[in-house]
Amino acid sequence: GAEQREKQYRAHRGFGDRRGGVISARTYFYADEAKCDQHMETFLRCIDASGGSSEDGFSAIKLTALGRPQFLLQFSEVLVKWRRFFHQMAAEQGQAGRAALEMKLEAEKLQEALANLGIATKAESQHWFTGENLGVSGTVDLLDWNSLIDSRTKLSKLLLVPNMQTGQLEPLLSRFTEEEDLQMKRMLQRMDILAKRATEKGVRLMVDAEQSYFQPAISRLTLEMQRRFNRDRAIIFNTYQCYLKEAYDNVTVDVELSRREGWHFGTKLVRGAYMEQERERAAQIGYEDPINPTYEKTNEMYHRCLDYILEEIKHSRKANVMVASHNEDTVKFTLRRMMELGIHPSEKKVYFGQLLGMCDQITFPLGQAGFPVYKYVPYGPVNEVLPYLSRRAQENRGFVQRANRERDLLWRELKRRLLAGSLFSPSH
Repeated sequence: GAEQREKQYRAHRGFGDRRGGVISARTYFYADEAKCDQHMETFLRCIDASGGSSEDGFSAIKLTALGRPQFLLQFSEVLVKWRRFFHQMAAEQGQAGRAALEMKLEAEKLQEALANLGIATKAESQHWFTGENLGVSGTVDLLDWNSLIDSRTKLSKLLLVPNMQTGQLEPLLSRFTEEEDLQMKRMLQRMDILAKRATEKGVRLMVDAEQSYFQPAISRLTLEMQRRFNRDRAIIFNTYQCYLKEAYDNVTVDVELSRREGWHFGTKLVRGAYMEQERERAAQIGYEDPINPTYEKTNEMYHRCLDYILEEIKHSRKANVMVASHNEDTVKFTLRRMMELGIHPSEKKVYFGQLLGMCDQITFPLGQAGFPVYKYVPYGPVNEVLPYLSRRAQENRGFVQRANRERDLLWRELKRRLLAGSLFSPSH
């Protein structure tokens, strides 16, 4: 298992072109730092345009456009190994199989284990676990554990973990050169500039999800931004892909962190855009497929994650969710649960999003009923945007049937207006 997880976070030449098998997502490649600056300028213009066109606009950005993807790969491996180490410790304390947030390590036993493994003396680890919340209860959960890795501090001796096969301690992260360290800082600076501009313009920033081997780092860096910018309202939105087997664990852990620290949780829920490529990569390289086995399982995961966030909105009113879906059943599920939980559309805690030109039969009735609903607008050179839109049409299940249905609805409305003598203005 340990060896398998590591394979997922290694760079592989065969998958260097991340467009392969990707139907519905824009892919960025790292050329140099100047190109990353250009991407940032494009994103800034997008934020300005969104701020100038509506009061509560959104802009979407991708972190692979803002720096070298290799860093995201390496940082993702660190985070995954660190989390796996926590699960190994939990298993040794007889807690294997529990949900991520239910695992609580006894601090004293954990300190003994760290000392026995040669990672830290008892005095050193006691110092780690004496923060504001750490160790007070005598237990350490996954959030306490994760807080020991802070992206703002130098990774230290703490980031040595035992290789269970060799019994040797191994560093989680190879040392960056000075130039690499500078490139990593520049990526964080670009994110900071975008978040500040979004705050100034009253625009929410949605950080898109990407391939699973980048995602732990993307989510972690987005969380750092949420901690800083989501104090009074949700400005930064993270994206969760519900075709991933671990989606529910990721959502629940991050919601719990927002509760403890008191900031506003913002998320966009999607099904996912990289399925064929993810599966092919897992099969070829030899690690567990990260994707749910069936479309039905993905639907279940989407509704489970969504329901958890809606419950959180009911209890604290500090969570916000964008239901980014063309699936009518998902939209109906959301409306029903909002009614049951007493979440009114005017609170603007639940948003809906569809692509421009798709599923207007969902978008317009939602808008007319007073729900915050958005059209996702792709922009750019025609030769890039048209292939993207055609792929989106391809990937949407039953798109042709929905297009026929949409045409029938338009035809019915046209006939109704002709008969009513109100061709150019809808009567109510």
